[in-house]
Amino acid sequence: MLYQLLFALHDDVSWLRWLNVLRYTSTRILAATLTALVLSLVLYPWFIRTLQKIQLGQVVRDDGPKSHFSKRGTPTMGGSLILFTLIIPTVLWSDMSNGFVLLATAVTAGCGVIGFIDDALKIRRKSSGGLPGRMKLLLQFIVAGAAVWYLFDYSGLMPDAIRYRLALPLTDFYEHMFVLPPWLYLVFATFVIVGFSNAVNLTDGLDGLAIGPVAITAGTFLILTYAAGTLIAGFDIARYLNIPHIPGVGELAVYCGAMVGAGIGFLWYNTFPASVFMGDVGSLPLGAGIGFLAVASKNEFTLVIVGGLFVLEAVSVVVQVVSFKLTGKRVFKMAPIHHHFELKGWSEPKVVVRFWIISIMLALIGLATLKLR
Repeated sequence: MLYQLLFALHDDVSWLRWLNVLRYTSTRILAATLTALVLSLVLYPWFIRTLQKIQLGQVVRDDGPKSHFSKRGTPTMGGSLILFTLIIPTVLWSDMSNGFVLLATAVTAGCGVIGFIDDALKIRRKSSGGLPGRMKLLLQFIVAGAAVWYLFDYSGLMPDAIRYRLALPLTDFYEHMFVLPPWLYLVFATFVIVGFSNAVNLTDGLDGLAIGPVAITAGTFLILTYAAGTLIAGFDIARYLNIPHIPGVGELAVYCGAMVGAGIGFLWYNTFPASVFMGDVGSLPLGAGIGFLAVASKNEFTLVIVGGLFVLEAVSVVVQVVSFKLTGKRVFKMAPIHHHFELKGWSEPKVVVRFWIISIMLALIGLATLKLR
């Protein structure tokens, strides 16, 4: 909204012609990032005091590490302000007539509502169990499935030449892509969004552990979406990099910038020892938003690399459950895997920082695939 309003003034008022710079996506990326960061840093002290006043404290699982028992009562549902500082800058600085941005915002808000209900039930019942797992998954699949159907089957946003096509990293998209049946691709894309939403949720178990890699992953997809959808003086970046050119998807880079700013702002208060926790109201929509970025930019498999830390956390839970059911033995001391390292004697800050380093390495590897095709 603010983008359209200010940009319209550059022709009407002579001394405001410098606002012409807003037509560049890169300018609005910076504006969205800074807006989200400033809003977070300014609003969180008040927000944390409000959460303390109404006694919205964290419920800690009884079977978790004993070092986490001291976290009981720490304000939670801080992710609701992450959503505010993500969506508001996106609305202010992006082109809200862009279908990709509208869908990303809708997926984020929809999964945020699911997470809010889950957190509210946990607090009300004073238990670590919120929405039943099947109900939560059903609601996530409805939100993600509706967005995927609209994007690929109804809106016409996705070019026909690449609509139901996939390609592996390190390959030329146009020469080595393979086509899935429409129904199978829609199911696959929906699973990517829901799966990554839950992977981020599983990672959110230590102070700052999830939000750091979320910001890193969002920053990586800022580059990927910008490259896929932006022409610079007629130069097609996507074609040069042998990735699909998707008109309009570059506007999602503004959304990515807002996610980076909102994430860093939250990290200021979530770093060890945390003053506020994210809750499902933050982790579910952030993961779904990143999953949507991968699907919209045709980077479904690149997401496995860039978001590899989240994938590892989710896989560790699956392996632990399957192993225990089949053999009665556990592979890890505790799942998700960050608890395994805690029980091996790593301090919480050491686990978090080392996982951040892994996330940075994976992001760089993911970007490197652009030059190795």
